[in-house]
Amino acid sequence: METTGMDARIAPLDRAHQHATSWLESLSTRDVPATASADEVAAALGDLPARPGDATETVDLLAKACEPGLVAMPSGRFFGFVIGGTHPAALAADWLVSAWDQNDGIRFATPAAAAVEEVAGRWLLDLLGLPADAAVGFPTSATTANFTCLAAARDTVLRRAGHDVGRDGLTGAPRVRVLMGEEGHESVVYALRYLGLGEPERVAVDEQGRIDPAALVAALASVRGAPAIVVLQAGNVHSGAFDPFGPAIAAAHEAGAWVHVDGAFGLFAAASPTLRHLTEGYAAADSWTTDAHKTLNVPYDCGIAIVRDAEALGAVTGKHGDYLVNKQVGDPCDKVPELSRRARGIPVWAVLRSLGREGVADLVDGFARHARTFADGVREIPGAEVLNDVVYSQVCVSFGGDERTGEITRRVLADGTTWMSGSRWHGRAVLRISVSDWATDVDDVRRSLDALCRCAA
Repeated sequence: METTGMDARIAPLDRAHQHATSWLESLSTRDVPATASADEVAAALGDLPARPGDATETVDLLAKACEPGLVAMPSGRFFGFVIGGTHPAALAADWLVSAWDQNDGIRFATPAAAAVEEVAGRWLLDLLGLPADAAVGFPTSATTANFTCLAAARDTVLRRAGHDVGRDGLTGAPRVRVLMGEEGHESVVYALRYLGLGEPERVAVDEQGRIDPAALVAALASVRGAPAIVVLQAGNVHSGAFDPFGPAIAAAHEAGAWVHVDGAFGLFAAASPTLRHLTEGYAAADSWTTDAHKTLNVPYDCGIAIVRDAEALGAVTGKHGDYLVNKQVGDPCDKVPELSRRARGIPVWAVLRSLGREGVADLVDGFARHARTFADGVREIPGAEVLNDVVYSQVCVSFGGDERTGEITRRVLADGTTWMSGSRWHGRAVLRISVSDWATDVDDVRRSLDALCRCAA
């Protein structure tokens, strides 16, 4: 029977809480891969009803249909990709965000949401050692964060060249040269495509994917005087390596280029006293991005875009309209591409408040420690080769030829104990282990490493 009044609001939430609790309690014991395909889940969801139904029953159907198709990504044994889990404080805060239902765009209209995001932004700048007056926005993802920062970069370097993109568009604009290491991440390429800048010019890197400062200097020789952007990387997706920021940024600035640092998962090394040396010199850049879901373990989606020049960011993302009553410069919507937006910074504040400065450092250090444990364990497997210098949270393994490496990767997924991703690096098939979940502990690493050893035997 359909519930009414306040029960119509509360009963589905109570049932969702029961299903969520059951899911979370299963994570320590369940296999990591899903047991149902997307087609099977779609069939279980059924057809569109002709008449309204009870919301609680809808929640029950959703949970029952989806449960077999869920991958235990929040489990401490998921090491595929770099996506993190969901910290309890962030998850609880995210529930409040949904219940509060604030359209976090204008400070006057949603003061609480705006205030929490502003505090979270200040805390992030402090933790990361970045300029205290930089602008911080919380867009949907690391890709959108890259888009946001690179939009500010594009408009700024063209403005310096005498072209106003906001007024005239890109028609007739000088070419913007974008230089990036050969192993820069695809999310940057997507962002450049969306911005109408096309493919970046690739610069040589070393065996770990770090940009070669000498090659960058040589490439910049033809850029001098032209609008240009240099994209550097904090955390290579395969090796975990960091670009040499000091010399690279100095060379780029000497040539008049804007420097953007893509730090989807690596930027938080700056928050750890033991790993901060990896980011040495990076604070001299002009913009930075990271992903709060990856390291801080907030729910999807939450990128972080940081731009040194707040006016440059506002010039490209600023919103105007007669209906935007009491709109002020610097409102939350002026720091991201969206106007109507979810208050994504609230879970960020919650996890920072829960962990504190030392807790964030311990979290990052734990990722690196677990990665080293995996690397040491893999080296004991006959025929296995760790291909990267383990400096952060990534381990890339080859088991000889591509065929054997692929077979072991398939066995690991079939075993179910853990999830590790197949990839290709330097033309070779690799098994990639990414550590990014707050819940991963020593036992999770041991169980997963044992499973890998079984599958490689």
